[in-house]
Amino acid sequence: MEDESYFKGRGAQIKTGNKFLKAQYVTDHIEGLDEPLLENPHTQLFHENPKKIINKIDSPDLHGMYSMNPYQGCEHGCIYCYARNTHEYYGFSAGLDFESKIIVKENAPALLEKEILNPRWQPVPIMLSGNTDCYQPQERKFEITRKMLQVLARYRHPVSIISKNSLVTRDIDVLQDLASDNLVHVMISITTLNEDLRRAMEPRTASGLKRLKVVEQLAKANIPVGIMNAPLIPGLNHHEIPQILKAAADHGALTAGMTVVRLNGAIGNIFEGWLRKNFPDRFEKVWNQICSMHGGSVNDSQFGRRMSGSGNVADIIHQLFRNSKRKYFADRELPPYDLTKFRRGGTLSLF
Repeated sequence: MEDESYFKGRGAQIKTGNKFLKAQYVTDHIEGLDEPLLENPHTQLFHENPKKIINKIDSPDLHGMYSMNPYQGCEHGCIYCYARNTHEYYGFSAGLDFESKIIVKENAPALLEKEILNPRWQPVPIMLSGNTDCYQPQERKFEITRKMLQVLARYRHPVSIISKNSLVTRDIDVLQDLASDNLVHVMISITTLNEDLRRAMEPRTASGLKRLKVVEQLAKANIPVGIMNAPLIPGLNHHEIPQILKAAADHGALTAGMTVVRLNGAIGNIFEGWLRKNFPDRFEKVWNQICSMHGGSVNDSQFGRRMSGSGNVADIIHQLFRNSKRKYFADRELPPYDLTKFRRGGTLSLF
């Protein structure tokens, strides 16, 4: 961490190539450069006015799900984030650009209301986030997520949220309103309770202990909350599974989920550079165990396996998770959504 070339407060340490661009400069192989091409970038904001905000997910792994993302790119800078690759569609890199060039969709609440008012729309839980965190730092200023929740509350529409930012507690009032009709589930992502690892791996996120406090605050407010212990990385954080699940249960979580790490596209180079810089002593062990979960490669796109992995290492992780969940979450579950509460017109008719 004392290396002057290390960009503190950022996850990625390189600017990766973009397969959609003909001309670009990259730093994928910094060992071949005579002098650095990059400095730690300041956050830049870009504004987009998309034509729609609700995205239907057709992946066989997540069949029938819907998501919406008020921001593209994420300042949290999580080194493993699968969403990094989507930044290339905007002409940016999956590396430093992803966490420093943030696209803001200020018309998202209006688009959401328009789509809900479509006579053909049928109420179905929509995931807020799913790609980038809806409570990342810029939300404090723009309040797009809060405005979207207010739209959902107005129409009594179900929603799920996943975040690793304590800012979600700002909206407890709206979440309580939705929870009163069984219209919301909140999942807090907790990857590690090791602060040294968290600061390196997820540099601009809330600490693990703070996330547990968020779980506790939501639970005390009668808002259904669970955790995602993800991604699990062998040799880095997988051994924390029992500790994290116990702590989450003790703080009021009703369920826990997991995925294993996968490093598709440019994320492989980004994660490799980060791992070599931060954990040179265990690079080979961690890298090889990740490969062992995905058929010998860190890049795995096979549906049904990509998020769960296969092989001995993946089996050990799943067994540890299952046993821990059975021990700490017995007789707990999130309440089902009540889709009958949906008000197509937004308010109850008086006539």
